[in-house]
Amino acid sequence: MRRRDKKPATDDTAVSKTGEDATALFRDAMRDVAPLPASGKIPQPRKQPLPIPRQVPHEEQAAPGDSLSDHIPLEMEAGDAWSFLRPGVSRLTLRRLRRGHWGIQAQLDLHGFTREEARAELVAFLNTSKMRGFRCVRVIHGKGLGSKSHEPVLKARIGSWLSQRDDVLAFCQARPEDGGGGAVLVLLKISTPL
Repeated sequence: MRRRDKKPATDDTAVSKTGEDATALFRDAMRDVAPLPASGKIPQPRKQPLPIPRQVPHEEQAAPGDSLSDHIPLEMEAGDAWSFLRPGVSRLTLRRLRRGHWGIQAQLDLHGFTREEARAELVAFLNTSKMRGFRCVRVIHGKGLGSKSHEPVLKARIGSWLSQRDDVLAFCQARPEDGGGGAVLVLLKISTPL
């Protein structure tokens, strides 16, 4: 008996046979499929919306520490009776503040602080008061009786710093029973929760 010599199948032959089988299977599966009619429209890629930048409150945008400058002078009335009213706020508001219409909800005593310490304490106090939703607060700056010139050292600076804050609507010298010429009553803007 004569043996037939068979050639062993090579890997290439096996791959091509498998590829032909896969193609035949695919064509058999797609036999009844019809192409979609042409719509005449060109698909456009979706445009992603631009990112919205995070809004940072004015008080947080400035230099490290705080944004209150010593170089913004505040015009004060003659004598101890001084006040500030933000433009657009009714003078009736200032009159009510002077008369104690709003109860004092918190106070900060700055006796014994240096200028830099007082500024940092004031910023922290106002930020905390704002977060707590306080409307009226008192800042005690002292009358300056212990200073070299016997004049208030922090009074003018406190007024300047307060006038730079957007959340301060008005301030005025406190009534005698609330500290008189050594303290200031501050009316804060009511902030709405986010």
